[in-house]
Formats: sequence, C-alpha cells, structure tokens
Amino acid sequence: MKVWAHRGASAEAPENTLAAFSKALDAQVYGIELDVYAIDGERFVFHDRYLERLTATPGRLKDLSVGQINQLKVFGQQPIPTLRQALEHINGRCNVNIELKGDVPSPELLQDIDYALENTEFELPQFLVSSFNHHWLQRLKHRRPQVAIGALTTSCPLDYCDFASRLKACAAHVNVDFVTQELVDDGHRRDLEVFVFTVDEQHDIEELYAMGVDGIFTNNPVFAKNILKGLPPRGNEPLYHYC
Repeated sequence: MKVWAHRGASAEAPENTLAAFSKALDAQVYGIELDVYAIDGERFVFHDRYLERLTATPGRLKDLSVGQINQLKVFGQQPIPTLRQALEHINGRCNVNIELKGDVPSPELLQDIDYALENTEFELPQFLVSSFNHHWLQRLKHRRPQVAIGALTTSCPLDYCDFASRLKACAAHVNVDFVTQELVDDGHRRDLEVFVFTVDEQHDIEELYAMGVDGIFTNNPVFAKNILKGLPPRGNEPLYHYC
C-alpha cells in the first residue's frame, strides 16, 4: 500500500512547508501531497482559506499580495513556499500530489509543472493533480491530457467510482469515513487506484490494507509505514491537525 505524506510529514513539522517535505523524504514515502492556491499571479502551497489557524493572522489568504504572504510564517516557524519552491526542494525524489484548493488557472499550473520537468529530476508520471472541484480537473485534462488526475470525494456515491472514470482520472480519492469494500472493488474494476484520506490510526491502516486500498494519505508516514511492516509503532506523536 502506497504511503502519501499528507501536507508533508505534518505530524513532525509545520504542514505544507519545506521542513515537512524534508521529513517526508526522510521517511522515504511514495509521495507527498500538498495544497495549492493561486494568489496575485503566484501559486502558494497552503491549505486553509483563512489564515488564523496556521499563521495566527486574521483574514483570508486570497486577499493578500505576494509580498504580504512572504512575511507570514506557518505556526510561527516556516515560510509559506511557492509551488516551484516546493517542487525544487522535493526534486523528483518522490511522487507529488498537487491538490487544487482554489481555482488555479491551468496554464499557470502547467507552467510550474513544466518548470519542474525542465529544471529538476521530476518526470511527468510523478505528478498527480487532484481536487474536490471536478470542473477544474476536467479543464486541466482537456488542456493537457497526459497529466494524471485524481478525483476527490467525501461521500460514497451511488455509482461508486464512476465520477472518477468520467473524468478519465487515474485515481479516486475517498474520505476514510466513507470508503467501503464495494467502492474499492468498483474502482479496481475500472482500473482506478483508490487512495484514502486522512489515515493516522493503526486500526484504520490495517483495515484499509485488508480491503486492498492502493494507498493512504497520512500525517505521520513513519508511523503508517511501521504498521504496514508489522513493526511496533514509534509512538503517538502529537498531530498538528486531523482533517
């Protein structure tokens, strides 16, 4: 089962920062998931619409300028990276799932991916772009069919993974609260990978492995990998978030 570091190894370092990505690389994860907004002509790696939880600053991310964002620190420790900075830092050492949290124009996103392909060790199959907004994914797929996409859901649809098939996605990303054996089996019949988010508990990891889930997004990749190896967990380090 593939282990994706959710916002990097966010149990060990501030989420969606270069420090969290370094911790994930140290854990030799299959991939790193990161979140992206387009702000003021730049793409920033950040999860929340509002600033307060992560930066102790009032207001919304989208109302700031690039200069203002560059002054912020996540949990008072780490700067907010741009997508290019994140990709340069990861440098093709694992796969990357770029989750679109806001309406990132497809040409801008593709420019960043092309930049990474030309200036780092990444290869195109290492990129996966995902979102809850399937219109954005469809738009991207029409512009660059070669880019792999993953469609997110926080439900168990009546037609199971058909939503991902219709988008020509390679993966269905499903909330841990709603994944079922029937959904996993349906995804596999459609030649889709089924990835589940966000999975931090031992019983969930073991159960999803038994169901044949292809991968999980976890805040604590070392813990998850130890469970999958049958090793004793290293301990329950405090998590920065659970969502």
